Amino acid sequence: MKILLLISMLFFFVSNLFMLISMILSKKSLSDREKCSPFECGFDPKSLPRIPFSLHFFLITIIFLIFDVEIALIFPIIPTFMMTNMNSWFYSSSFFIIMLLIGLFHEWNQKMLNWTY
Repeated sequence: MKILLLISMLFFFVSNLFMLISMILSKKSLSDREKCSPFECGFDPKSLPRIPFSLHFFLITIIFLIFDVEIALIFPIIPTFMMTNMNSWFYSSSFFIIMLLIGLFHEWNQKMLNWTY
């Protein structure tokens, strides 16, 4: 028990010593305002942080994610072809693909697949 307490105290003092040395030896050059500002991938950090975001772009992203997950669900259909009954495999896979096509048709009717209105 005493060894655990001794190791804990040693760890506490060594970590505090390292933090103190780091604060003392760090460079504190705050003269250049441009260097101290965060780099935001080409955006001006001093401008308005909330730029208008296209809702249509967001919906296209959501549609892509949905179809990406659906493709991941289609992959197990192929290996199960030889392991299951042909009728049950055909009905389950065709039901799944028909549901995908109905969803695609619905998005097409809602004009979500058109990039411009």
